[in-house]
Amino acid sequence: MKYDNMRNAVFVSRKNRFVSQIEIDGKEVLCHVKNTGRLRELLVKGAEIYVQEHDSSQRKTKYSLIAVKKEKELVNIDSQAPNKVFYEWVKNGGFCDNVTFIKPETTYGSSRFDCYIEAGDRRIFAEIKGVTLEKNGTAMFPDAPTERGLKHLRELCKCVEDGFEAYIVFVVQMKGVHTFTPNVQTHREFAEMLSECDKNGVKIVCVDCNVTPETLEISQKIEVKL
Repeated sequence: MKYDNMRNAVFVSRKNRFVSQIEIDGKEVLCHVKNTGRLRELLVKGAEIYVQEHDSSQRKTKYSLIAVKKEKELVNIDSQAPNKVFYEWVKNGGFCDNVTFIKPETTYGSSRFDCYIEAGDRRIFAEIKGVTLEKNGTAMFPDAPTERGLKHLRELCKCVEDGFEAYIVFVVQMKGVHTFTPNVQTHREFAEMLSECDKNGVKIVCVDCNVTPETLEISQKIEVKL
């Protein structure tokens, strides 16, 4: 996926979940944060960031925060991006062969999954989770407790029981990671349920991404350690 009108800026502070203060062209202005997660290890004062400039007069802020420089790596924090790059990955044959049908945002049971895929005789539900938390080369999810994520895991198990294939795909929005593991310290129940999913036939996949200020694309699979 590609972003237009990208600008370099400096992070100053986070006012709330949705708005931050940034410095651009020597002035401090408000900027929309496209991720409601904590991001404490990324959004630190003085961090180099990349923002998208908007022309719409209907917006409350002129800029949206898209990516943050963490040491040598650029981390995309746009929470809408993982679904988009996964859809592109499926269309380009990266996820599986012989795809004949893709439908984003598909309801099954009491959950709305991010993607439904048909490939030959295969019927697949996939739930996508963006990952921005990294420690010593290990990507982790979640960075905050997620009851919604737990619900999705339970429903994916139900999909398998009903004869579908089910995947949970963790899209790490950066390079420089070698493994993925659930964040037990932050949400033990999610980690335990992820192991149950694995035992019950839900496939767990993690991929990293090539990131530039203007682009994001899925690169390669990363080892999963439960």
